[in-house]
Formats: sequence, structure tokens, C-alpha cells
Amino acid sequence: MVLEATMICVDNSEWMRNGDYSPSRFQAQADAINLICGAKTQANPENTVGVLTMAGKGVRVLATPTSDLGRILACMHGLEMGGEMNIASAIQVAQLALKHRQNKNQQQRIIVFAGSPVKYEKKVLEMIGKKLKKNSVALDIVDFGEDDDDDGKPEKLEALLSAVNNNDSSHLVHVPPGPDALSDVLISSPVFTGDGEGGSGFAVAAAAATSAAIGGSSGYDFDVDPNIDPELALALRVSMEEERARQEAAAKRSADEASRQGEEPPSKPEDVIMAESGDVSVPNQDKKPTNDMVDENDLLKQALAMSMNMSGYGNSAGDAEMSEATSADQELALALQMSMQDSAGEPSSQSDVNKVLEDQSFLSSILESLPGVDPNDPSVKELLASLKNQFKEKDEGGPSKEDK
Repeated sequence: MVLEATMICVDNSEWMRNGDYSPSRFQAQADAINLICGAKTQANPENTVGVLTMAGKGVRVLATPTSDLGRILACMHGLEMGGEMNIASAIQVAQLALKHRQNKNQQQRIIVFAGSPVKYEKKVLEMIGKKLKKNSVALDIVDFGEDDDDDGKPEKLEALLSAVNNNDSSHLVHVPPGPDALSDVLISSPVFTGDGEGGSGFAVAAAAATSAAIGGSSGYDFDVDPNIDPELALALRVSMEEERARQEAAAKRSADEASRQGEEPPSKPEDVIMAESGDVSVPNQDKKPTNDMVDENDLLKQALAMSMNMSGYGNSAGDAEMSEATSADQELALALQMSMQDSAGEPSSQSDVNKVLEDQSFLSSILESLPGVDPNDPSVKELLASLKNQFKEKDEGGPSKEDK
């Protein structure tokens, strides 16, 4: 790949307003310049391109040689047309810009777009050409637009080319008006492809895009000839296959999701009902122990109240003993007395009560479960002992009375 620094001279004279090139001379020239800038920068990453105008108020450098394609293309927008083309001054300014290029290893090239009459004589142009040849600067000339023989424009440009040409490094391309765009003609010319190197992938892609835009067809996949650029053709084919595989996977995934959604709706109401029943049952289970505890507390309170009401009809000795105990002991005594009165009509139950009173571990476990009752309290022990003695006396006195 050629390492090159290029300056492009743009013709923005009044003649560029003519419409003999579609859509106008200036627009056709701008499209061709954009393609050439892209081809140059894509051919070698270190290639640089600069742009200057040849008409208007004077020669003006729009962009010094740079590899930033965006900057090069942006400077082409908003150009004003007017005045006459000054080709001699433009070539000299372009040579000066190339002389101050950053990379001195780059070869120097100037591309001139001449779409208006040339006012300079052949001798002046030949002197400029010899100076370029002396400084090893190649020159490409694109002759389009005015081709009348009155001003001798073709002969002047031929004289300039013959003075600067060295080992066929410079070229002159005549593009007559016609249905073909200026860029289409330049794509197959040495100005675009270089010195017989076949062009770059960017040039091939640009040519394919241009031919597709005007309705043509190359007959190859993606309009790229694999014989010219096999790497680009392979990359486009691989990219297309990957995109096709991605689309097929996405379509299959969407079909699976749709079939899944079609099967799920019938079961959704049942799931909702089960979820609701599960949510309802959990609070009921949590509340059930609480309700049982409340019922037991209510029953215990009723039993204590009944025992207190019945305590007035009990034994006077038991009342005297319970009056001496604390309030907690009184409740315990009343509960025990009530249980004794309930079982008074059954002689066999008195023996069971005696057994219970004699079982100290069982009594201790019962007393410990009662709130505020200490089994080791002396008053509680005294009460239990008196009850035990009372039941023993009843058991001993009962049989003796029956014998009498």
C-alpha cells in the first residue's frame, strides 16, 4: 500500500452552477471528492488528505493534510461559489501544504478538479509542472465541464501533465457530460484506484453503492465482486449468516414464549384460588391456639367464681384455714375444695384424692404451673398438709360409723 499525502483542489467558480452534470457540476464534484477521500484514507491508515478551494475571493485551504475523514467531509459543506478558477495559485499553495506535512515519508500528490476555463498560458503551466516534478509531486487532473477548443483548455492541461509526469505517476481524465455521474467514471480511473493497484475495498463498496443507487446490478452477492476483494465479500457473507442465525433464534424464542403463554391461562385461576385458600388457612391456624387459650382462661375464671360463691356453704374449719392464707393460697384452696365437693358423693374418689395429695412431684408440678404460687412456700405446705390430714380423717371415720 502506498503511503501518500494528498491535496485536493476544488473548483468553486461560477461555472459550477451549471446542470450538465447531475444534479449540478458542484454537487457531482463534491460526491467524487468524498469517494476519493474515503479511498485514500482506507488504502492506508497513515494516509492524509487535505482540501483547498481555487475560486471565490482567493485560494483558501479548508483542511490541511489529515487522516480524519470526518473533518475532511465536513469542510465540503457550505462552500460558496463565485469568481474564476485560479489553477496556478492553487497548485502552488497545495505544494506548499504538502511540503509541511508531518510524515516526510509520505509521497506527495495533488488532485485538481478543473470544471471551468483555464486562463493561464501553456508556458506558465509548464513552469509549474516542472517545479512539481523537481519536488517529486505527482499531479492528477480531472477535466470536466468546459471543453471548448476556443480557450484551448485540453491542450493546456495536456502540457501541464507532460511537464509534471514522471514514470506515469500523474494522470489526466476527461469526463464529458452525459448520463453517467462524475464519480462513476472516476471509480474505474487511475485517479481513484491508484497506479494500477486495483483499488481498495472502500472503492469497491463505493462503486457497488453508486451502481445500486442508479438502478444497476453487479450480479454478485452484496454487489461485491469476490475476485476483486475476497476479504470484503467473505466478511459480508459471514455477517449476513450471523444475522440470519440471530433472527431465527429470536423467532424460535418468541414462538416458545407464545406457546407457553397459551397453555398457562387455564391454570392461572386455580393457582389464584389455591394461593388465596393458603393465605386464609395460615391466619386461621395461627389464631386457633390463641382462641383455645382464651377459652381456657374464661373457663378457669368461671370455675374460680363458682368456687368463691360456694365457699360460704363449706366447712367452717376449712374457712378458718383459708382465711389465714394469702390471697393466692385462698384461690388454690377454693379450687381444691370445689373439686372435693364435686366428688363428695363418691366414696371411691376420696381415695383417689388421697393418692394425688401423697404424690409430691405431681402436686409440685401443678403448683408451679399456677401463677404467683410457690410450692416451697411454708403456708402452701401447711395448707396441703391440713388437707391431707382432713381426707385421712374422713377415710378413717367413714367405715367406723357404718359399722355402728
